[in-house]
Amino acid sequence: MRRLNHTVLAALAALLASSAALAQVSVSYTKPDDYTDVPRNAIERERTLKEFSDYFKTLDKKLPAGQQLKIEVLDIDLAGRLYPRRAGDDIRIMNGGADWPHMHLKYTLEQNGQVLRSGDEQLSNMNYQGRLGGYFDSDPLRYEKQMLDDWFNKSIVPKVARR
Repeated sequence: MRRLNHTVLAALAALLASSAALAQVSVSYTKPDDYTDVPRNAIERERTLKEFSDYFKTLDKKLPAGQQLKIEVLDIDLAGRLYPRRAGDDIRIMNGGADWPHMHLKYTLEQNGQVLRSGDEQLSNMNYQGRLGGYFDSDPLRYEKQMLDDWFNKSIVPKVARR
């Protein structure tokens, strides 16, 4: 029994040590009520921001262990235009013209308390409907996620690989 306790304690210690070394991504939203284009309905706005948060958290799998990416979202302009309807939810129409997605964010990539990279980015995807992406048509944020994937893969991943 005593040997089992030591084994469990050793496993727990190893797990805690390895979790400290895992990569982490955190996101915050500055004044989301003032964003250019997110749903007006508070419940829908919260749902949209939660979907973005869930997406950002998946980026930790692409970072080396021990790195932290902190993202501060300053503005969001979703693809398409939102048109209010009298009865029911608003409807978003995407025509592929001047209604491309846009996002303003600041980020800091750190490791062991040292800043590896930081920036203030204005992201946009003017050709958002002109190429295939890795997201289903049923994903309402597929164009924004594709834009964020492009930014992450061009700006963060190559810089991380050089370190």
